Amino acid sequence: MAQRQKRSISLPAELADAIERAARSEGTTVSGWLADTAAHRLRLDAGRRAIVEWEADNGPLTATELADGLARARALLGSAAGQPTKRPA
Repeated sequence: MAQRQKRSISLPAELADAIERAARSEGTTVSGWLADTAAHRLRLDAGRRAIVEWEADNGPLTATELADGLARARALLGSAAGQPTKRPA
């Protein structure tokens, strides 16, 4: 099991309430929801950095290459691509 670190954070009340509702609707805890969301953000950031590096070496991706990549991602991930995974309650 992954080691956990306890943190205390401050959030605007409206944002904290929205996070709590989102976590509840996905059947998880606020901590779990925040961890999943942060991990997702880190994966997106890593992907963006990889694209920037690739384009620096190979030139900008063309519209065709982008469309092909999107089609492959959708085929691999299915119709739920980009949608958060809901956990059982």
